[in-house]
Amino acid sequence: MFVVVAYDIADDRRRHRVASELENFGERVQYSVFECHLSQAQFKDLQSRLALLIVDTQDRVRFSTLCEKDVGRILIDGYGEVTQDWDYVMI
Repeated sequence: MFVVVAYDIADDRRRHRVASELENFGERVQYSVFECHLSQAQFKDLQSRLALLIVDTQDRVRFSTLCEKDVGRILIDGYGEVTQDWDYVMI
């Protein structure tokens, strides 16, 4: 599953911890946006781990899941490209 994770974390220390955890699951594509290729179990694990790091009344984390068809419709202005799931890329 392709998941875009965007976050707005109020505290610098928490923000760093959230970003560090996300680096274990995906690739940073903007300062507070990651693209992740996850199984359902990995997605649940990521959600659980991030829930332990944030303060519900101050922070926000958004998870957007995209189907393969929608991933193909992502448009990027400027430099960069949509991340690939290197476990499944055929060359």
